Amino acid sequence: MQELIDNAFKPIAASISLGKIPGAQLGIINKNGVRAVAFGGHAQISPISRSLNRETIFDLASVTKVMFTTIAILDEVAKGNIALDDTLSKHIPDLRQYDIAASERNITIEQCLTHQTFFPAVEPIYSLGLNPTTMRAYILQREWAHFEPRYSDINFLMLGILLERVRKTPLIEQQTPRGTTFSPNPLETAATEFCTWRDRIICGEVHDENAYAFGGASGHAGLFGNIDNVLDFGFNILNSKLLPQEINQKLFEPRTSQRTLGFEIKYENWSGGQACSPHTIGHTGFTGTGIWIDPEREIAWSLLTNRVHPSRHSDSGIIGLRKEIGELICSQI
Repeated sequence: MQELIDNAFKPIAASISLGKIPGAQLGIINKNGVRAVAFGGHAQISPISRSLNRETIFDLASVTKVMFTTIAILDEVAKGNIALDDTLSKHIPDLRQYDIAASERNITIEQCLTHQTFFPAVEPIYSLGLNPTTMRAYILQREWAHFEPRYSDINFLMLGILLERVRKTPLIEQQTPRGTTFSPNPLETAATEFCTWRDRIICGEVHDENAYAFGGASGHAGLFGNIDNVLDFGFNILNSKLLPQEINQKLFEPRTSQRTLGFEIKYENWSGGQACSPHTIGHTGFTGTGIWIDPEREIAWSLLTNRVHPSRHSDSGIIGLRKEIGELICSQI
């Protein structure tokens, strides 16, 4: 598999040499645990230069939604503590507590996992200057505008709050997948963006502004890990090591035309390319990260980049690059 991954890394290396992305790690693992990894480029280019290696940690951004939050929710389902058709208000009774008829109270856990709610895609809640406790209260008490269902960070902010209530533990203190963390060593972490709000290059703290204002960890972002950590997660999903098999299988069962529980499933023009099998699932992160799991080929692959460093306001080509890598990998398996 090393030859395969070295070949798939070539367009990534070209992107690095053209200055579209600073650096990247690419890896593949099969159901038997055989893996191959390639990497190159820089963990940081501004204001200092640091090279990237296999151990470099990345801000996984929205990959947090599947690697942490989805698995944590389904773990609580497996334990019988919650059910997918439970309403949010069953476990967060103070949600919209001044209006017991509020529609937010009737949203279910499954609707959040599959992004079938009326919440907006994202809102700059961090700009209100609230402390983490007050920010949680604001999210719970706000009367949200109604939109057609769309991919929404707010869904997973709500699920993060629910996990804190059910587990009676702040998210940042909860156990994360092996090797991952909410609090990485900055010296071992790839830098992301120069944040005008924080007035610094972000490194070793979550790039997502709402997650940072939430206290550094939230249901939608905050997890950090390297390529081997993400591949370990893919291996565990392929082998039902994190959840009972009957619940793990639900991760591959479509709930909508484009989504399973937490994950996207293959559809036309999706991030994993079209060469993968129909039940392939995956998820991407805004910082330039992603994981894809193909149960028929019995493989998982991941591409981790810091494409937002030093700024998100450039053409990194990450959308096309992800698809190209998926095509190169799956067409050779």
